Parts: sequence; structure tokens; C-alpha cells
Amino acid sequence: MAGTYGKVFSLAKENEPVPGCTISGALVPGVTVFSLGAGTDISAERYPAEGMQLMLAGKARLEYGSGKTGIELVSGDAVIKEAGSDIGVRAPGDAVYVEILSGKEDVMNSAVKAGEVFRLAELVPFREGRIVNMDVMSGPRMKFAVMAFDAGCALPPHAAPGDAIVFALEGEGFIGYGGEEHVIRAGENFRFAKGDLHSVRAENRFKMALLLTIPE
Repeated sequence: MAGTYGKVFSLAKENEPVPGCTISGALVPGVTVFSLGAGTDISAERYPAEGMQLMLAGKARLEYGSGKTGIELVSGDAVIKEAGSDIGVRAPGDAVYVEILSGKEDVMNSAVKAGEVFRLAELVPFREGRIVNMDVMSGPRMKFAVMAFDAGCALPPHAAPGDAIVFALEGEGFIGYGGEEHVIRAGENFRFAKGDLHSVRAENRFKMALLLTIPE
């Protein structure tokens, strides 16, 4: 998985596109970062299960079949790719995105519909004095969740059963890790390791997504 444990970083900046090229690299099994230079494309591919594409930077177009129909995506957008469909990706300008493929045992939240563009930050509302959580995709080896922290709310120090990466979506949060507190803002990422104590708090309202991978 990209990034150094315990440091704020940017997946988008770590994977800046190269002119005229497409680049892909695995974060963990089933999760890949793609960087597309302006005018490049990924040929249509078919997958046996649903997958989610999350735009980190730029814009891209999902093209179905012959490419006559498609979906436009910009930074912050996400879409569930239908299982069994031939789907390609074309980048009119530079684009960086993460693709998360579901496994046979993974469950997709019924609140998100395949083929419909959505914004992760809009999946969960703020609630006074509460932390709102939605598991967008979950299974025995992976979980992708979105969380909304009301001002003053916090998760106390705890350890996860696997490696995890945070995607800050809205506002500003504070992550405690390794005896230090790190400020994370929308568009930035943070990584922590299996078994390491970490905490999250929000002085003001904050939204984030969490990708948790659980080893066998």
C-alpha cells in the first residue's frame, strides 16, 4: 500500500500522470491506483464481480461497450461498475483514480446503485454529537466505509485487524498515531498498520473514508 505509516500524504500526488502514458500499481490485492495522461485510455475490460472507481484527481469517462454511451467522472466522484459489463476508461485530461474490486463474499451497500455516479462525502449526513458510519463495501478480507464526525466527536485509541488507509473527504481531522497527532485535510491520505493504536477526532465537522484490508 502506498504512503509511509504515520505520515500524511496524497495518493493523487504520489501517482501523478506521465504524458501519453497509463500507469497502474497495486495498493493491495484487489485495489489498484491508475494514472492516465491526457488523451489516453484503458481498454474495455469485464469483471465477474462489482467494483468501485473513486476519482482522486482530474476527470475521466467510463465507456460501455462500443464507447457510444458513458459516464463522466470528476475528482471526488465514485461509481460502482456493474459485474459482467465491458467497461473502459478514457481520460480527456490527466486523471488519477483508485479501483476497488469486490470479492465473491463482499457485500455492496444497497444505498449505492451500480452505474450511478455519487460522491462519497454525500453518502453520510452529519448528526449532532454523533459519528455516522456507512459500510459501502464489506467482506471478510476488506472493508470500505465512509464516516461523518460532528464537531467535537472522536474515536478513542484503538487497533485495527489489518492495514488501513484514510481518505479525507471534507473538512479537517486529527489522527493520533505513534504518540503524535497529525492534521489531515480533504484530498489527503493517512496510513496505519495492523495492530497499531490510532485515534481520530474532529474539532469541526469532518468526513473521511476508510479502506481496511484484513490479511488471511
